[in-house]
Amino acid sequence: MDFDMRAFAADLCRHRSTAGEEAAAAAFVAERLADLGFETYAWDADPAVLADHPSFPDDLDAAAVEGRRSVAGVLELGGASDAGDDLVPTLVLNGHLDVVPAEPTEWSSDPFEPVWGDAAARDAPPGRDADGETLTARGAADMKSGLAACVGAAVAVREGVADGSVDLPPSGLRLVVEAVAGEEDGGYGAATAALASPYPFERDAAIVAEPTELRPVVACEGSLMARLEIDGRSAHAATRWRGEDVLPRFEAVREAFAELEAERAESVSHPLYESFPVPWPVVCGRVEAGSWASTVPATLDAEFRIGVAPGETVAEVEAAFRERLDRVAADDPWLREHPPRFERFSVQFEPAEIAVDEPVVEAVRAGLAATGLPDVEPRGATYGADSRHFVAAGIPAVLFGPGTIDEAHYPDETIAWEEVVAARDAVAAAAERFANDYAA
Repeated sequence: MDFDMRAFAADLCRHRSTAGEEAAAAAFVAERLADLGFETYAWDADPAVLADHPSFPDDLDAAAVEGRRSVAGVLELGGASDAGDDLVPTLVLNGHLDVVPAEPTEWSSDPFEPVWGDAAARDAPPGRDADGETLTARGAADMKSGLAACVGAAVAVREGVADGSVDLPPSGLRLVVEAVAGEEDGGYGAATAALASPYPFERDAAIVAEPTELRPVVACEGSLMARLEIDGRSAHAATRWRGEDVLPRFEAVREAFAELEAERAESVSHPLYESFPVPWPVVCGRVEAGSWASTVPATLDAEFRIGVAPGETVAEVEAAFRERLDRVAADDPWLREHPPRFERFSVQFEPAEIAVDEPVVEAVRAGLAATGLPDVEPRGATYGADSRHFVAAGIPAVLFGPGTIDEAHYPDETIAWEEVVAARDAVAAAAERFANDYAA
């Protein structure tokens, strides 16, 4: 069966696969992979497995992971079916099924009805592609088109083996195309597979097709998710001096965290992050305070996302910010008696990094060269990705895919289709190079 990459990407974008709603998209991908001749696998996020994972809360239950199904398809190419499992190079091509919610009022079309268009006719923000055909939909860039490129690459390698244009070693090549659930909120599918492999074979390396503008990314930042709670004392607004307002206290904490962010930008260095104006960002994404307009606000709840550099741990960074918070409290008589609380919530992202000369990175760079794309130096990213779960399991993983992170989570999320085609070709060439390097 021929593989129509355009139709696959568009049909996948029609699935509203937000957190906990990935099952239908997983079924679609599994059916298409089976039709294409892949051996298929499926697994669900396992709360018992994830409860022991440092990224996830330890109180996960079945309800928290319901509907979070992941699927994969496997092709054994060349001599892979005759060689022993330990001799067959196995390369995972990974993409995630889930997308973030979309606000329809911010979009010029239905976010889950794909629109093919001409970038030159689009009123695009600065820096976006201005030429060629585009696909607009929630998930078009992050990262359903990347997943389509993974499927297309695997099919292309199989076709190349059949017609003799792809030269594999005697041990062949095993390609695994993964479509996983829950990347946006921690990596439920990838983490479960890393800790309790659904496959009867080992995995040697992975390419994760996040939108990297066709550049290899070998380091991903981690993040601490922490909730700040401050207690004050309420009073009538007409006699506000009788109350203890939480807002000035919050501003003092926020200013202290901003100062620590600036200090860390100078003291925590990494060669792949020197180009970022803020390498380890600190953002307070939600604040809720008070209960009534004419009452001094006596409660405050705020949530922070704090960047963690490759080489650091979430625990180390948490300790640094907790110490800075303690300083603020020590300088305020009220907070000394009523200490603010600073606790983790949700999912934590540990940073991940692999060497720039890992075979899978060199294979991707060779794939770029083989398809006429610029061979650019590997870089780092200030976001987290499922690559960290592979790396933690001892499986080197590089991010490489079409599109730009600037489109991710954005209204009218769009990808230049020529980049998807280029990613498919480069990943296919990288897979051939990986197999031959492995056998050398």
